[in-house]
Amino acid sequence: MGVLSGVRVLEFEAIGPGPFGTMLLADMGADVVRIDRPLPPEDLGPKTNGRRADVTGRGRRSVTLDLKQPRSAEAALHLIERADVVIEGFRPGTMERLGLGPQAALERNPKLVYGRMTGWGQTGPLAQCAGHDLNYIALSGVLSGIGRAGEAPVPPLNLVGDYGGGGMLLALGVVAALFNVQRGGKGQVVDAAMVEGTAQLGSVIWGLLASGNWQEARGSNLLDGGTPWYDSYRTRDGGYMSVGAVESRFYAELLVKLGLANAGLPAQHDRSGWPVLRERFAAAFLTRTRDEWCALFDGSDACVAPVLSFSEAPAHPQHRARGSFVEVAGVVQPAPAPRFSATPSTIASAAPQRGEHGLAALQDWGFDELALAGLREQGLGYRG
Repeated sequence: MGVLSGVRVLEFEAIGPGPFGTMLLADMGADVVRIDRPLPPEDLGPKTNGRRADVTGRGRRSVTLDLKQPRSAEAALHLIERADVVIEGFRPGTMERLGLGPQAALERNPKLVYGRMTGWGQTGPLAQCAGHDLNYIALSGVLSGIGRAGEAPVPPLNLVGDYGGGGMLLALGVVAALFNVQRGGKGQVVDAAMVEGTAQLGSVIWGLLASGNWQEARGSNLLDGGTPWYDSYRTRDGGYMSVGAVESRFYAELLVKLGLANAGLPAQHDRSGWPVLRERFAAAFLTRTRDEWCALFDGSDACVAPVLSFSEAPAHPQHRARGSFVEVAGVVQPAPAPRFSATPSTIASAAPQRGEHGLAALQDWGFDELALAGLREQGLGYRG
């Protein structure tokens, strides 16, 4: 019984940020039904990997519908009538051409929250252009600050645009719009654009830039690897340790742990001395293995932590103590977050196969046998 228990979400199959945002809603207890494209029967059997390894697809039930068929829109509209939220991630205008756009949906369901996930937004000169995470964060300005000095910008995986500036912003917008409906407001469209969400993530940098405390050259600032005490260093065994000793008292402890407290080093904030500091820090970290440094810094306030791989992270004592990772259908994955004291989030299930548990979902949404027969006539497919 999560914090969003009782909220019905209808999701149209997509990839990337839309499913991630919907995963957050599902983890918090929302009842999510996803409309998937139908596939041949031989592709619908149980699998131990593949689709079930799609972590962002967890917590749903599935029905299938070929939205290109003329009668399919009516079946989808019947589902929309019973939903509190719709999530779609098509190119602007696609849902309208299918007869499933916000106007048609809100006419059927005036309290509906209609979430739309795109890269560029629903309007503007780029609205109809293709793109990917890297393009969106590039146009936002944020990519320009990620990378080493004098080198090309570095793609930060696809976490900044797709998931931080995209899916998470979508989930926040949906929850806010739901809250407004519960206070007596009208249903509405949530237009979530990755380029705008990414810009929001960079808000603090715009503030630093305006105050003269940020240089636009990569690798020349406090938080972009420009300082020797906010960076990662290679260890003797080829691992890496991250250092974030920003405050003076933490920096002083870092020097003690590295054996450099009495080495006559330049002052922490003396830019002219940063090359010397970086060289000395790098040499020091090369004298021990990553595990040896972990033991030495254990429990300290030097703000040093090992750089763990994806496969290593779940085994760390901090994560194990809090249950930060779980295993679902044989796939290790992050547990729901954030945590709620009274209504804890849970993972209802692994990602469904197409149509899986659709019958139970439709029955839970109030469809009787007669209504189910009508949906089947309009092309809706489902299994038990």
